[in-house]
Amino acid sequence: MVVVNADAALLAVRQHEEVLASEFLGRPVAVSVLLPPGHDMARPAPYPVLYLNDGQDLERLYLRATLAALWDQGALGPFVLVAPHANEQRLHEYGIAGRPDYNGRGNRAEAYTDFVLRELLPWAQAQFRATADPADAVFAGFSLGGLMAFDAVWHHPEAFARAGAFSGSFWWRGRAVGDGYTPADRLMHQQIQARPAHPTHAFWLQTGTLDERNDRNENGVIDAIEDSLDLVDALRTQGLDIARQLRYVQVEGGHHHPDTWGRVLPDFLAWAFGAPAVAAALPPPLPVVRLHLDPAPGP
Repeated sequence: MVVVNADAALLAVRQHEEVLASEFLGRPVAVSVLLPPGHDMARPAPYPVLYLNDGQDLERLYLRATLAALWDQGALGPFVLVAPHANEQRLHEYGIAGRPDYNGRGNRAEAYTDFVLRELLPWAQAQFRATADPADAVFAGFSLGGLMAFDAVWHHPEAFARAGAFSGSFWWRGRAVGDGYTPADRLMHQQIQARPAHPTHAFWLQTGTLDERNDRNENGVIDAIEDSLDLVDALRTQGLDIARQLRYVQVEGGHHHPDTWGRVLPDFLAWAFGAPAVAAALPPPLPVVRLHLDPAPGP
């Protein structure tokens, strides 16, 4: 985790809170916005933008402090962060648009995707000078929020070119494990296999070696890692240039928890918005980036 050395750096990162009345979701949506130091609506060029699910967890991720430190060090270019909050409908609104899982979860993911594309993006562009250029728009999330962000980017390259998925829920399946499940039942893998990757697509994927204990096929590899690596294989098959358009980070000792995700955020942010020298200094992404966390008791 990056630590801020000066209060001035933290204060320079402005935070804005607003509630949007969403027609598509039929509910108010709280949104947290973090603005870079010196944010200026009169700036000639619009700002790159990161849309981040689960905005209610920004404090648990130490996100404002991490951004303050990285901007203070000159490690990141300026960008706007827009983070809609989830509520008790999270299990219904996050997922794959139009493809609920075997238990009916994600049945409102299509409405949430419409909210993002048709309400959140235009609002951020008008209110904070966020760019409408998909090349400079990134969508990311954690767990189910990572699955939802990946799905939105995969299907809407006209809005976003890049996605980040922290411990993405790529297990999302149309059949229960005890009901004849096979790997072919994983719904995001099906989506990828249905069509080639877009030329502009790029993905940052992360798993932790302690994300879970489940091992469906008893091959010694936890499902979270196996599902992500199988996703990588599917992307390669569909034409994604793995060396140029993918970064897979496997965190040794990492848990399915905001503490792990907050500590690996600098790698993601450097990949997405890093100054050229910082991005070039990232460890090479192949075959696997392994980041080590201190062996502390799991949350």
